Amino acid sequence: MQTPLKIAVVGSGLVGSLLAIYLKRAGHTVHVFDRSEDIRKVRFSGRSINLAMSHRGWKTLDDLGLGDEIRQIAIPMEKRAIHLLGKPLTYQYYGKDGESIYSISRGVLNRKMIDLAEQEGVEFVFGTKVWDVDLPTATLHSGESERGEWQDHDYDIVFGADGAFSRIRHRMQRQSLFNYSQEFLNIGYKELNIPPNPDGTHKLNKNSLHIWPRQDFMLTALPNLDGSFTCTLFMPFEGENSFESLTDKESLEKFFAEHFPSTIEVIPELVEDFFKNPTSTLVTMKCYPWTYKDKVALIGDACHAIVPFYGHGMNAGFEDITILNQLIQEHGDDWSLIFKEYEKSRKPNTDAIAELSYRNFMEMSSKTADPKFLLQKKIEKHFSEKHPDKWIPLYSRVTFSYRPYSEALTIGDRQKAIMDDVMHMDNIEQIWDSPEIEAKILKMLSE
Repeated sequence: MQTPLKIAVVGSGLVGSLLAIYLKRAGHTVHVFDRSEDIRKVRFSGRSINLAMSHRGWKTLDDLGLGDEIRQIAIPMEKRAIHLLGKPLTYQYYGKDGESIYSISRGVLNRKMIDLAEQEGVEFVFGTKVWDVDLPTATLHSGESERGEWQDHDYDIVFGADGAFSRIRHRMQRQSLFNYSQEFLNIGYKELNIPPNPDGTHKLNKNSLHIWPRQDFMLTALPNLDGSFTCTLFMPFEGENSFESLTDKESLEKFFAEHFPSTIEVIPELVEDFFKNPTSTLVTMKCYPWTYKDKVALIGDACHAIVPFYGHGMNAGFEDITILNQLIQEHGDDWSLIFKEYEKSRKPNTDAIAELSYRNFMEMSSKTADPKFLLQKKIEKHFSEKHPDKWIPLYSRVTFSYRPYSEALTIGDRQKAIMDDVMHMDNIEQIWDSPEIEAKILKMLSE
């Protein structure tokens, strides 16, 4: 337990709500502000990508004893289901037997996290727009409009957990020596839906993350508890196969019939969902520093928003909390030191997962349909099973371990160089599981 303080968390999303529980259990008074209305009282918007919880996220929940409760609203996905044009459905398992990522509806989890936080005694203040924060005093300023009359809220510490377009970070950006960058992909996304069968079962294999890879664009589907799937169409904004090109019912239906024919029967409300749901953007945001003295700190997407192609936006945000909590245990009431160690520890790792997430779009959209790439993954899996102390595949290192993201990026680059060499060997398709390949990899690892 720390010396009790009055702490504000701006943002009632997943990271903000879970952080509030940690802070409350540490003995603090915690108020969570959000500009939106209580998500438990409104219908969730059609602009969500289902979450993929992995080891890092589960650790943060398990450390509070909440993991088992959240697992009740999660569905394990042990593999990718690859839907290729004109070819049989194929599966790619993610890790070893029993290793899965977990599909969770963002809206369902967010509502649950707020309920759990309120049960701990956290107070939520919804429908309150926080426009600014006085950094030296940790005073929040809220009001109906940015240029109207503001109300002051005094705190000892403020955490900005208010997402990629954070108002708290916006204030910190006005300091000198604050570095900031954001980069939008030319690819957007739109939510679609596969409803359940009449008996409530899933129309597709429910323990798979389904991918329809089509080079520059792709469709994904993740299972929900009610038998439905949340689908996400990722496409360029402009060009031949793009959101710009799909302007009416006819062009949309023709596009899906040509590129995603296996979905025609399972997405009955394609036209309605496509034109009703917004087309959303994808952004990578980096900044530094994340803290101001012992008064203000950023966490989650507010300081490291990433694209969703590794499924680690939430996992990385939850791991922020794990590291912050470890530092609290170590340094007690020295918030200045806690904050400095927190940003120093997390910055290289969140930069690394941002890069890995960006790269993984190419793997999901095109390489999963490439026989050469599939053979490479088979070789890696074969070798790692024989030499688990020498080779952990990059995906497993990121998703099924707690090792730093930066380490995964560095080792992954070395492994890629080795595999590029192996894949250029003559007759690799015939000798992929031979002692010759094993010896070559072992030799290159020792160099």
